[in-house]
Amino acid sequence: MRKPKLIIITGPTASGKSELGIKLAKKFNGEIVSADSRQIYWGMDIGTGKTQNQESIPHHGIDIADPAEEFTVAQYQKFAVEKIQEIHTRGKTPFLVGGTGLYIQSIVDNLEIPKVPPSKALREKLEKKSEKELWEDLQRMDPKTAETLDSKNKQRLIRALEVKLLSGISFVSAKKIKEPYFDNLQIAIKIPREKLYKNIDRRVEQMIEQGLEEEVKSLSEELSQKIPEEKIWSLSSLSGIGYFEFKKYFENKIDLEEVVRLIKLHSRQYARRQMTWFKRDKRIHWIEGFQTAEKLISEFLKKY
Repeated sequence: MRKPKLIIITGPTASGKSELGIKLAKKFNGEIVSADSRQIYWGMDIGTGKTQNQESIPHHGIDIADPAEEFTVAQYQKFAVEKIQEIHTRGKTPFLVGGTGLYIQSIVDNLEIPKVPPSKALREKLEKKSEKELWEDLQRMDPKTAETLDSKNKQRLIRALEVKLLSGISFVSAKKIKEPYFDNLQIAIKIPREKLYKNIDRRVEQMIEQGLEEEVKSLSEELSQKIPEEKIWSLSSLSGIGYFEFKKYFENKIDLEEVVRLIKLHSRQYARRQMTWFKRDKRIHWIEGFQTAEKLISEFLKKY
């Protein structure tokens, strides 16, 4: 049987995939499902670079989760598959747009997420460690998974270690590939590293100008009303790049200039990890501009 078609637009942070996705969705009567593990949280707009053009094309998967709660890959997979199928029923073309590699793979390969139940005792033990210690543990015990995660995202580091320690299996390797739901076309933006780094630096500076400091402050204060204050910086939401760097600033340990430097540094490191992840998938078509993507999609949609 013919499978419904799905077009994936991805690439490293600040590469321009959101803008390209919108332009292509307009061209091909599409709707967009976000594949960004931080844009799912409401109240996190500036620091996650949520597109300002959502009104021009329907977007799904943005502002769907409480930043005080964990949102798993399995939850995302269920949500995204349902939305993609809904888009097809409306006669539209679904575009999966974002840079979270594991989110994308969960849809493209219809991953069966490992069912390793959480261990309260183990989690409490791991919670006592710093992000740096957890990251070093994961690099030693499960380097393949370490390459896919944000080194500052404490909750995801803990979950990856939990799966490895309880099952003895790599968090990434534990995922089973099932028969894909969709006929997929994967497109990634190819951009010179120097230009990418300039884009990252410019984006971070724009976020500061737009009021990122106030956004993080307001969000951290709101979350501290729901959960113990000492735990809010371990949440998947606030432990992300662009948010966690403010922790020491609010504690008067660093100045704003250092916050900006760290966000730029961590964003560059994350972009490198994204590139490592995407380059492993030989099914991805690397493009430099709209016209090449447009041609690929036109040919893909004409196949049947």
